Amino acid sequence: MDNQFYDDFDTACFGAGRKADYRTPFQKDRDRIIHTFAFRRLQNKTQVFLSGEYDFYRTRLTHSIEVAQIGRSICNYLKQEDPALGDRRFISPALVEAACIAHDLGHPPFGHAGEDTLNELMETCGGFEANAQTLRLLTDTIYEDRDRDGRTGMSPTRALIDGVLKYKTTFSEHPDGKEHFVYDNQEPVLDFVFDGRAVPPARYAPGAEKNALRSIECQIMDWADDAAYSTNDLIDGIRAGFISVDAIREWERGGETLDDPETEWVDELTDAIRDGRAEPHLSAQIGKFVQACSLKERSGFMSGATNRYAYVLAVEDRARRRAELYSSISADLLFQSPRVIQLEHKGENMLRRLFDSLQDNYLGDEAQERPLLPRDVHDRITKIDRAQVDDADAASLKPRKARRLCDYVAGMTDGFASRTYKRLFDPDFGSIVDLV
Repeated sequence: MDNQFYDDFDTACFGAGRKADYRTPFQKDRDRIIHTFAFRRLQNKTQVFLSGEYDFYRTRLTHSIEVAQIGRSICNYLKQEDPALGDRRFISPALVEAACIAHDLGHPPFGHAGEDTLNELMETCGGFEANAQTLRLLTDTIYEDRDRDGRTGMSPTRALIDGVLKYKTTFSEHPDGKEHFVYDNQEPVLDFVFDGRAVPPARYAPGAEKNALRSIECQIMDWADDAAYSTNDLIDGIRAGFISVDAIREWERGGETLDDPETEWVDELTDAIRDGRAEPHLSAQIGKFVQACSLKERSGFMSGATNRYAYVLAVEDRARRRAELYSSISADLLFQSPRVIQLEHKGENMLRRLFDSLQDNYLGDEAQERPLLPRDVHDRITKIDRAQVDDADAASLKPRKARRLCDYVAGMTDGFASRTYKRLFDPDFGSIVDLV
């Protein structure tokens, strides 16, 4: 590669290798993600409001595109401003863009409420975590073809996997096992990312602190995500009428303790809302969030192997505080509003009943294994039987089947989950000519 920031260690692929062509390995990562079913489905998955209610609210797809734009801008800004970088040595915008457009691929229908529900339903079978599900898509189920060249997933580069891998604690070793983990059977992916290096216990205690191990690209993706949703959730909330000048002032009087800059930022926001320029005001903050970034050198057990662990993304405190303030307003006035909570509650109940019914059919003690799912999904689940495992592995049958079932439910869009629910439980909905 012409970019000296990376070497063969970073571009090594998980699974089968790739044929060389006119693109860099990271451009291939980005291109492959864009052309997947998982990426397309984000257009009908909840960001703030259930998708399809109005055409100007953000979905997971538009959010991911916005995060990618911010991540790419951060790379370009750092290349221009940081003396350690230049034309021949820079953080790859294509790699960061790939991580950004991939970061929400694993999200299930109905937003974070859907994620919490699936995690609860999968508690005895390894849990559910959207970031872990993204990793599963990239390394296991996207472009799945186990009969050809040993391919698993999309054969992503080591750098891309690490770019989306916000969490590195497994479900079993996580202190509470509730959130921010990868699945236990993803340990081989972690071994690949670290090339077999053990995380030094003297520096990172067992458990959640392993999640602090993030490559520079992952840090950029994470800040780009924060920058996007902290501003854009506000914009959507304002346009939907949930967030107004009166609502913000009432929120202030309700006990929020703000310091001088925070009071100033709230005043700027309410003035912008009153003048009808909230969207350009908030959009302008994104540029400031980009320019709040700089690099700091660091050393650690991976910094000698790759430049991706030789730097920390430093973000000015004022920028982080402003983003946190915006997120707090959205959390209290938008996400905690009864109308949004009611829709989340409905989504949770639909997902729970869907999953329980499918689980009874495929995993229950008296499972009938009727073909309730598309034939290819049905076959993937039912072909995991005792003939394929020895007695020592028999206990893994239910978790393996449950994971396949969870893959299908998590991959549903909001609309498809609603239609499937109606088809299974509404006697007045459905026809033999409907698509499954």
